Amino acid sequence: MTPDRLVLMGVKGGPAIRPGSHMPTSILLQLAGRNLLVDAGLGVARGVCDAGVPLPSIERIFVTHLHSDHYLELGPLMHTAWTAGLTDGIPVHGPVGLRGYWDGFLASMDFDISLRIEDEGRCALAPLLDLQELVPGVIHQDDDLTVRAMRNVHPPITDSFALRFETRDRVIVLSGDTAFMDEMAAFAEGADVLVHEAMLRPGVDALCARMANGDERLHQHILRSHTSAEDTGRIAKAAGVGLLALNHFVPDGDPDFPPEAYEAAVRTTWSGPLVIGSDGLAIDL
Repeated sequence: MTPDRLVLMGVKGGPAIRPGSHMPTSILLQLAGRNLLVDAGLGVARGVCDAGVPLPSIERIFVTHLHSDHYLELGPLMHTAWTAGLTDGIPVHGPVGLRGYWDGFLASMDFDISLRIEDEGRCALAPLLDLQELVPGVIHQDDDLTVRAMRNVHPPITDSFALRFETRDRVIVLSGDTAFMDEMAAFAEGADVLVHEAMLRPGVDALCARMANGDERLHQHILRSHTSAEDTGRIAKAAGVGLLALNHFVPDGDPDFPPEAYEAAVRTTWSGPLVIGSDGLAIDL
């Protein structure tokens, strides 16, 4: 059985990539012999392969919310896994609205998909995505794994979720995109690892001042929908987690706000084990 680990395949907050930035959000969890994927931002297929995992071996996918940096590559990922040999359906837990994305992707690729079925003898692609609505509570349970979802705070989106993965040996909690919320500490209580987003307020101000195609609404969205690095540390302390790993950095790729700036901000509230995420970083569990 593959040893348990967590791979941060993309740690950038937001959809835009620029020279020097990381890739958008996606996380690979290898737990209890399963390959689980959380979110499917741009670059996810490459990230899974770089982690040494064949695309057809992904067993379950979770899409935390419908911002593009969390599901833009879901369709291409499924299509690429299909061309790489996928024949079994993959349960995909996602919010209401994800069905429209999948149907639209299939329609946009109809010529290619139909051609490959007829000309290459491939199975149908459409049924391979087994869409299951993501709602608060226990969303998956078997003898080895329980997955719980909690609605977080990410306005203006309502269906946005944090996830808790529990096995016999460990607990992993992923915050998703969220503003600070007291409930997160209770949801993450006792977790071996908490992966939580982090924002630097001065960096957000600088980022938005440079934006050419956004106005004050973008600035306000970021501030009301995300968690400061200092508050991330407060959550980890209140939850008593074993390790805090930072991801979904806002801003990302700005030399004025390097990883050391995030570490300094978190260390004002959290003195425990800390990992500053980067693309492809694997955390052995």
